Amino acid sequence: MTRHFLNLSDAGHDAVAAMINDAIDRKAARHGWPLGKPDADRPLDGHVLAMVFEKSSTRTRVSFDMAIRQLGGSSIILEAGSTQLGRGETVADTARVLSRMSDAIMIRTDDHAKIEAMAQHASVPVINGLTDLSHPCQIVADLLTIIEHRKALPGLQLAWLGDGNNVLNSIVEAAGLMKFTVRIGCPEGYDPDPAFVSQAQAAGGTISYHRDAASAAAGADVIVTDTWISMGQAHAEAKLAAMMPYQVNDALMALAAPDALFLHCLPAHRGEEVSASVIDGPQSVVWDEAENRLHAQKSVLRWVFEQI
Repeated sequence: MTRHFLNLSDAGHDAVAAMINDAIDRKAARHGWPLGKPDADRPLDGHVLAMVFEKSSTRTRVSFDMAIRQLGGSSIILEAGSTQLGRGETVADTARVLSRMSDAIMIRTDDHAKIEAMAQHASVPVINGLTDLSHPCQIVADLLTIIEHRKALPGLQLAWLGDGNNVLNSIVEAAGLMKFTVRIGCPEGYDPDPAFVSQAQAAGGTISYHRDAASAAAGADVIVTDTWISMGQAHAEAKLAAMMPYQVNDALMALAAPDALFLHCLPAHRGEEVSASVIDGPQSVVWDEAENRLHAQKSVLRWVFEQI
């Protein structure tokens, strides 16, 4: 059966843990190497990854491109606007064609139903590079970063400040799989998808809502936020006003644990969801987090090809 990675639950606890361990080992083995040099074992030698972008991208594009190269393979990058997908060809037909010409497909798009259709009609693995519903590849990198900074996942106290978006949905999903707590600080009307919350709680994660930012941040091991205006959304003044009390600034970080980490998937808007003093400060690990997209993507690719 073809392995797809549309959400973290497609892999499950053991596989996500194995991905993180694999990423740690492969990252260490490459220390000091030129970035373009393939891994010694070239485990995906000869494999081709087709990458379909219907949304702008920096970290996802570069990390997957470099990931398949370091694993010994190569990539084909397809912009929706310059393909037949952008002219009305169905996702199903695109999936069938790409399955005949590549070994795996990564798609970054809006509607999650598109990636589900891609997986349904593809005969090769399909990977979610981001949808409006979830962003599992980002969270593998986030979990890797947290562990690298010597924090165990079981029992972790993670505080999310701001919009209940796709990244939060996947963090909540991870909480259920890895058994940690997510304290969600957000205004009413901006909660995450309730299906992810219910699933995580049923699996053993602890999810709570806090309409007061200080309550969410108090004693947290990790503080996470994301841009308030998601890709493709209009610049909504009302939304920005509702979110301002949840800005991650020095006063909020002071309420967290003394050794708390700050994470942000980027791109960041300094002065909106986070102050410059926090994201550029000593508790910020966002650059490690960004680099870890590469190492996490390599392990996701190895998992879909049944090497993990």
